[in-house]
Amino acid sequence: MSDEVTQQLWTGRFYNDGINSHDGLFDKLREECGVFGVFGHSEAANLSYYGLHALQHRGQESAGICVANGTDFNYHRGMGLVKEVFNNDNLGTLTGSNSIGHVRYSTAGESKLANAQPLIFKYRGGDLAIATNGNLHNAGDIKKELEAQGSIFQTTSDTEVVAHLIARSKHDDIALAVKEALLRVEGAYAFLFLTRDKMIAARDPHGLRPFVMGRLGNGYLFASETCAFDAVGGTYYRDVEPGELLVLDNKNGLVEDRFSPIRQRAICAMEYIYFARPDSDIDAINIHSARKRMGRQLALESFVDADVVTGVPDSSISAAIGYAEQTGIPYELGLIKNRYTGRTFIQPSQELREQGVKMKLSAVRSIVAGKRVVMIDDSIVRGTTSLRIVNLLREAGATEVHVRISSPPFKNPCFYGIDTPDRKELIAAQKSIEEIRRAINADSLHFLSKEGLLASIGRPNVELNRGHCTACFDNSYPTRVTEESSIGCGCD
Repeated sequence: MSDEVTQQLWTGRFYNDGINSHDGLFDKLREECGVFGVFGHSEAANLSYYGLHALQHRGQESAGICVANGTDFNYHRGMGLVKEVFNNDNLGTLTGSNSIGHVRYSTAGESKLANAQPLIFKYRGGDLAIATNGNLHNAGDIKKELEAQGSIFQTTSDTEVVAHLIARSKHDDIALAVKEALLRVEGAYAFLFLTRDKMIAARDPHGLRPFVMGRLGNGYLFASETCAFDAVGGTYYRDVEPGELLVLDNKNGLVEDRFSPIRQRAICAMEYIYFARPDSDIDAINIHSARKRMGRQLALESFVDADVVTGVPDSSISAAIGYAEQTGIPYELGLIKNRYTGRTFIQPSQELREQGVKMKLSAVRSIVAGKRVVMIDDSIVRGTTSLRIVNLLREAGATEVHVRISSPPFKNPCFYGIDTPDRKELIAAQKSIEEIRRAINADSLHFLSKEGLLASIGRPNVELNRGHCTACFDNSYPTRVTEESSIGCGCD
């Protein structure tokens, strides 16, 4: 690899810092961000810190917290993990009972502090902070329109488009201005807005991105996943409904309103398959239990005689346990993830990059040597990761490697807040299952059917796709999208 090409792979301070973590070894899909909010608790900043820590899997590039106490408006943001961005000193400056926080993973634009959230704005109504998870696929058109009218944008963020719409609203009441702005945008989102004395939570009319409300004492909590409530000692109250707008202030408490009726309900299926933590619940369905059912269904659809079942850590472990329970084949930890690689200044050569999978993943030779192995994974994106892991198992002595995927073939890009390659880079969009099997060097390959997936998740069969977005599998998008919609995201 030439020095010029090598340099393009590393533009931040660390080799695996910034966009895509510069990690070509693992072509997993990535969630873009997570949000956490506290209203009415004296330890709002500290609670947000622990809440964001629980949501760290949703974004590792930057983190931020903004706190309001009725008169003051303070915030701190930084690049890196939550534990790297915050310490006792900067958390000590964030005093107040209301806060919103954000962890971010970018898909487009530069990896820089200006794009870290919450984004902070000043307008005629005072200070405004916004944090969001998702993607506004018509933000580009609105931005062009606003720029033609004189607006000047400071970031490459879709979120800033919403701030400009709020600032231009004729409504002085922030809730009415937010409603007006949300009626202009299209896409997937979970928004938290914070002023000096109010907090507003809103979820897109399709409910594409997860968003939940909890309680802690007399205070209210909001998060992308319920696991964040457990981290702070809070309790789950309910999901924020699609199209719902919740307004909280000290005078009126919680006011339940909406800016849109529920449209075709379409919670992202990949949240259940891969993104959410196993201890989280989405729409009152536990993620670990749903993944175990996927594994069981996968076994019913694609049994193969083998000696051991193993899952690719971490998101595939639950499905692997389900597959093993259904088939009676022993589940073993055939693959071990190294959790302490951290970030490194060292930029490896191409040869070391090819071997680098062993830095993050190891096969347990004594478990797989001489064995027929069923390897469970949650998805295949480009196929490069699957090939490396199959070869890792073969090098450790596995006599056969049968790959089972607990989702349908991933054929289409996502425009709703997930970082995905272009369609031409998705191996399932270009190759048949048999061609993919050969490409990843597996003895056999089977994907879970869409029907099996939806039944395994367990939502009632009364809505289209049981109320899930399955566009990445079937190209049926719940909203209007264009290929240009993939450029940028609400977190960029």
